[in-house]
Amino acid sequence: MNSADAGPAGTLQARTQLGRLRELAALFLKLGAISFGGPAAHIALLEGEVVRERQWVTRQQFLDMLGAANLIPGPTSTEMAINVGFVRARWAGLCVAGASFILPAALITGAFAWAYVRFGSLPQAASVLAGIKPAVLAVIAVAIWRLGKTAVKDAGLGLVGALSLAAFLFGLNPILILFGGGLLGMLAKRASSLGSEALFIFVPRKNGFPPSLRVAGYAASGSIAAGALPLRPSIGQIGFFFLKVGAVLYGGGYVLLAFLEQGLVQQHAWLTRQQLLDAVAIGQFTPGPVLSAATFIGYILGGVPGAVVATIGIFLPSFFYVGLLAPVLFRLRQSVWIAAFLDSVNVCAVALMVGVTIRLGIDALRGWPAWLISLGSLAILLRWKISPAWIVLGGGIVGLFLATIR
Repeated sequence: MNSADAGPAGTLQARTQLGRLRELAALFLKLGAISFGGPAAHIALLEGEVVRERQWVTRQQFLDMLGAANLIPGPTSTEMAINVGFVRARWAGLCVAGASFILPAALITGAFAWAYVRFGSLPQAASVLAGIKPAVLAVIAVAIWRLGKTAVKDAGLGLVGALSLAAFLFGLNPILILFGGGLLGMLAKRASSLGSEALFIFVPRKNGFPPSLRVAGYAASGSIAAGALPLRPSIGQIGFFFLKVGAVLYGGGYVLLAFLEQGLVQQHAWLTRQQLLDAVAIGQFTPGPVLSAATFIGYILGGVPGAVVATIGIFLPSFFYVGLLAPVLFRLRQSVWIAAFLDSVNVCAVALMVGVTIRLGIDALRGWPAWLISLGSLAILLRWKISPAWIVLGGGIVGLFLATIR
């Protein structure tokens, strides 16, 4: 009788799980295809979809995932997608969400790599990007407002956030800001109970990671003829190199160029510096994670097999790290020490989003068309409950239209 009852229940559970996996695949394939603007924009789009529209996680849980993703190596937005997948559908969801978010960017970047090798130049879509960037700024601004209202729970956390923003604008390393702000906020909040609580904080090793280098306003140009490759690595060497990068990369796209320049150009001499800059520019130009530049480089070095192993190598560690952290993340908040640490890290993470948005705004808001698109997008988001994805697509269409009539 028990087995008979278990049959329909098991079938229903399987159908529910399959439905959730389909939802995850559909959502993250869409986000992977339209997530322009870097990690801050990706996180803003994700918050709108999984917190506000679908309510898969609470805003506090979303902030905890964001703070944790900033503390481990790898691309923050990709790790957020992986974590949401775990919360929604456990281990299968973790794999489906992460792979679905990465796949569109990898395919688009691979197509650009093919054109780069075949035609000797990078296709341009400046008018579309000119519309997407200011629309993305509006999406980020609204997300920062919503997340900030949840994260800044008292005046002390507000002060930590302000100090974090100032430190970022003055050039302090984001990892130091996150850990320093987290420890400062935790100690300040729990100073009265130092003797009664045990402190368990895992601090990832950071053995001399290189300084942050940022490619801003770089116009992709050049060709494969800019310099012949001195050496041609094997497929195994390509995969192993990008696996190492993915395992130790803090800061996502902000420090990616430094890692790749030191390894690919200086140490191994597999690429010229011009080819590396073209690859990173394509990673910024295409939707999805900036680390999809690995797909471009892998294709140049080893064709389709090289692109596949490079993409898998650079993203695989993120699945491993999130798989270790996700099952215990929300339980960690039950400790008053860890809760205070997470609250402070969350505020610091929002402050970093503010800092990145300021820098993006300086680059994107040039001329009346950009201001028109940005303010119009902001007004629509504040007035109507509309998916940020449509705002991003609409911005690209308006940018193309304005460029045509001008």
